[in-house]
Amino acid sequence: MIGVGVIGYGYWGPNLVRNFAETPGARVVAVSDLRQERLRLAHSRYPGIKVTTVHEELIMDSQVDAVVIATPVSTHYELALTALRAGKHVLLEKPLTASSDQAKHLIEEALRRNLVLMVDHTFVYTGAVRKIRELITQGELGDIYYYDSVRINLGLFQHDVNVIWDLAVHDLAIMDYVLPLQPKAVSATGMSHICGSPENIAYMTLFFDGQVIGHIHVNWLAPVKLRSTLIGGSRKMILYDDLEPSEKIKVYDRGVMVDMNGESIYQMLIGYRTGDMWAPRLDHTEALRTEAGHFVECIEGARRPLTDGEAGLRVVRILESATESMKAQGRLVRI
Repeated sequence: MIGVGVIGYGYWGPNLVRNFAETPGARVVAVSDLRQERLRLAHSRYPGIKVTTVHEELIMDSQVDAVVIATPVSTHYELALTALRAGKHVLLEKPLTASSDQAKHLIEEALRRNLVLMVDHTFVYTGAVRKIRELITQGELGDIYYYDSVRINLGLFQHDVNVIWDLAVHDLAIMDYVLPLQPKAVSATGMSHICGSPENIAYMTLFFDGQVIGHIHVNWLAPVKLRSTLIGGSRKMILYDDLEPSEKIKVYDRGVMVDMNGESIYQMLIGYRTGDMWAPRLDHTEALRTEAGHFVECIEGARRPLTDGEAGLRVVRILESATESMKAQGRLVRI
């Protein structure tokens, strides 16, 4: 039985505690938070757990084998490093760290101590995203042309990170998992409309080798909530709508056909192919439940997680480059 301690019982912490409490092979031992009212809430829901405002007490508890961290990204590095040095496995809320140097240090520390370091890229554990990866891996889409996503809503405004680090990190994690290649450069633009706050709207364009391009639009200041992604290929295309209650993925057998008439490009004929649309059956298990189980299995079997420290590092590098580009009003930055 893996004893789990959760640091941070704010927005995401309760979901983590609930899922680990219901995961076979895991037992929630303790919860830490700086706010007494949050600890009282945690204890009322789970009377058997220990609660403390001192995270060091949780980390050093001999019954805690793994530490789950759901705190602001600026605190991730120090908390995770302390936990790893205490011999604890670590699961960090996204993004992994505030810098790639911090991420690399945590990876090295976990490797040196034979500990599991995992990042909470939640969408990777959804049935929808796993199905997308399966379809791409099997060649259903043909050659990948583009990844185009919109992730917007009204709030929640963050004070310590901009909208890229808050929302775009989801799409970067999905891209990292489903696409067979990594972006080489990024251009990003953004703007803050709230005085003293980081950018609340941003547009990112990612450039890959070949003819693949990615685009991500994120916004905290939109009147509606949208979570949609288009992935285009030479054979088929995918529409992924995370807000769709049942048919989250739709696969379209549509595209263009190019007929070169002779040798002149001016005689090129473009035809349109319109085939069927189908919605594959998906696993609707809660993503966090799957993720919690995977974390426990990786600890018990000394396995490498799907979203390990290296995956977190790749995403943080893109976030850093995009932030640098945004400060330079969209200048292309190599990743």
